[in-house]
Amino acid sequence: MTQADAKSRRYFGTDGMRGTANSSPITPGLVLCLAESAATFFRKGKRRHRVVIGKDTRLSGYMLEPALTAGFVSMGFDVTLVGPMPTPAVAMLTRSMRADLGVVISASHNPYCDNGIKLFGADGFKLDDHSEQEIESLMHQESLRKRAKPERLGRAKRIEDAPGRYIEFVKNSFPRALNLGGLKIALDCANGAAYRVMPPILWELGANIVRQIGTSPDGTNINKDRGVTSPSRIAEVTKSSNADIGIAVDGDADRLLVVSSQGMIIDGNHLLAAITEQLQVSNEMRGDKVVSTILANLGLERYLNGKNLQLLRTNVGDRYVVERMRRENCNIGGEPSGHIVLGDYSTTGDALLAALQVCAIVVRSGKSVDTFAKLFDLVPQRTLDVRLQNHKKVLEQDSIKRTIEQLQQRLSLQQGRLLVRPSGTESVVRIMAEGENESLLIETLEATRCALMAA
Repeated sequence: MTQADAKSRRYFGTDGMRGTANSSPITPGLVLCLAESAATFFRKGKRRHRVVIGKDTRLSGYMLEPALTAGFVSMGFDVTLVGPMPTPAVAMLTRSMRADLGVVISASHNPYCDNGIKLFGADGFKLDDHSEQEIESLMHQESLRKRAKPERLGRAKRIEDAPGRYIEFVKNSFPRALNLGGLKIALDCANGAAYRVMPPILWELGANIVRQIGTSPDGTNINKDRGVTSPSRIAEVTKSSNADIGIAVDGDADRLLVVSSQGMIIDGNHLLAAITEQLQVSNEMRGDKVVSTILANLGLERYLNGKNLQLLRTNVGDRYVVERMRRENCNIGGEPSGHIVLGDYSTTGDALLAALQVCAIVVRSGKSVDTFAKLFDLVPQRTLDVRLQNHKKVLEQDSIKRTIEQLQQRLSLQQGRLLVRPSGTESVVRIMAEGENESLLIETLEATRCALMAA
């Protein structure tokens, strides 16, 4: 196998490949090439190989699914198509069906005009950077992609019971001694991949779904005024319907948003803290560590330290969180954005599993989810996105590095933090400033933005 140079990494970002549908790299031709390259990477011996392919509800999924299928079939892989399913469901099915790899066609929380490809290994975990680099290298070397002889071509089939398999898997994570007992829930499925699995899961566990939105996908309305990127919508629906709790997910259902009966949006840091606390109380926690990213709030770190727990930080992206969880042998991690990873059940962020854990806490305690926000005070954070054409190259300039370092030192004198990083999914530089002095945070953001724009 060839060794790819990290600098040649053109297509893969922090969460697979992503971009505008029908524009490079999200074109049928490149996606077919990706399938051939992934098949070459995963091929082991002369036995039959299998790949599970799922997608969300984007119109472009109808274009990319056949291209992936053709690529894998041409390499002698049998293809199992499961249709619109959450990303964590595809990870689970890849393991349970003993497939060699799993593929998800989704751009997560992005609008419908975008799409992407995520790859999972046979163990259900997202591929690491090295594996993605190897696959990308193969995309540029057709001679290494040995297509199957006519009699060895793969076959494709669609299975209809995939939703049922995932529904039972998620339900089995809920404490057996509990049920949702009429808990009034307002639900927003973002017109995405969760629309046919999340309502039955909650209903079969006894919930009273008083209002549901985002369950009528049409190919172009995924994430549009729905889901985690439109928190005010589920907050409004929850309050107006007198629900006990509001639950929203994103387009591929790996990210969770929770709101209280009064429409209070519960921050992802507080969700992670509440679930961690419950695991600790019920003696279900492995070790004394919780994994999150560099964006995790300082307030969360202080709270966990008070519980004799250590917060470990990774780069942004739930796969980096999972990798660190595996190394440290801990079973809880997540991101402030709402990716919650429950290592006893799932190999990736799963909004449905996390939602059930939140509901279990509410049922057990009899308290509203707004009590989660009272666990600790968040240290103020301010964020800013700066759109630049060559956003990664700009950050490599020595003058920009020096400016950022000076601004970081200035904030650190007041126990603050400045993070400046390139987005892995958009041509954007993301800036985050954290600290108690909010005027200094705003001043720092503006100084950073001006420096980037002038570069």
